[in-house]
Amino acid sequence: MVEPRLGHPNLGLGIGLRTVHFPYILENHPAIDWFEIISENFIDSKGRPRDTLDKIAERYPIVMHGVSLSIGSTDPLNFNYLEKLKKLATEIKAHWISDHLCWTGVAGRNTHDLLPLPLNETTLEHVCNRIEMVQDFLERPLILENPSSYVTFAESTMTEWEFITEMSESTGCGLLLDVNNVYVSSVNHDFDPHSYLRHIPFHRVVQCHLAGHTNCGTHLIDTHDSEVIDPVWQLYREVHSRTGGISTLLEWDAQIPPFEKVHAEVLKAKDHMEDQLPKGDAVIEDDSTAQTGAVPHPLHYVSPEVQ
Repeated sequence: MVEPRLGHPNLGLGIGLRTVHFPYILENHPAIDWFEIISENFIDSKGRPRDTLDKIAERYPIVMHGVSLSIGSTDPLNFNYLEKLKKLATEIKAHWISDHLCWTGVAGRNTHDLLPLPLNETTLEHVCNRIEMVQDFLERPLILENPSSYVTFAESTMTEWEFITEMSESTGCGLLLDVNNVYVSSVNHDFDPHSYLRHIPFHRVVQCHLAGHTNCGTHLIDTHDSEVIDPVWQLYREVHSRTGGISTLLEWDAQIPPFEKVHAEVLKAKDHMEDQLPKGDAVIEDDSTAQTGAVPHPLHYVSPEVQ
């Protein structure tokens, strides 16, 4: 069994904290293990959202998940933004701060999208240098998530799992393993998701994400607007077997159902947490399930005031 990553405990099963669920949580104090917030929704808030967060943080562990760090950009790091992250983390006693391995803008403009990087030694050196600066400023390890991706670069000379392994080992940062993103990218880029899992450093994986996605026929889009499909649960089962248990969170950011349904969805993870699971490299057969409907992006559900 892998020891707790970077000293962080297994928080159990959590969901993303969304404003539509505020009244239910405050009134019912549901038996959820923990919540993850979108950092940008709270770093500049002094009104009801922040007051609600403070009340929830008194009862539940909180983790911060950002969408604006832009660790891969060539723009200078935004230390004003980092100062706000650090302050909020201290005030709500956040267990860790995470963001995405991507870039979100250049020349001072924010695209409000999680844009992919060319995966090569030059990018790796650039990203590692910025991670070290961020960690020095925050005075804690940064946790970075593997993004879903839809294009590849001719300049790429490494696989994503090779890149994140080198990145985490070089900087000491943690990893947020988004299992749905692994599956989405594996379909879009035609690689074996089980090979991805066999080659990442699980001792650096602090947290896991689960979510639904949209099947557009020729490609998948990470929309966070539906239930987790069976192939993703099968990948999660493998993750659990390789970690022995890890903080697991369900993201649901579009067409958000009542709290009880979201909670019930993450509790399905328990079906894949048997005491004795195979530790080998067996490949689980894919069974892609078509999904239809609109294809919003999760960043569309960041509060308007931060866009």
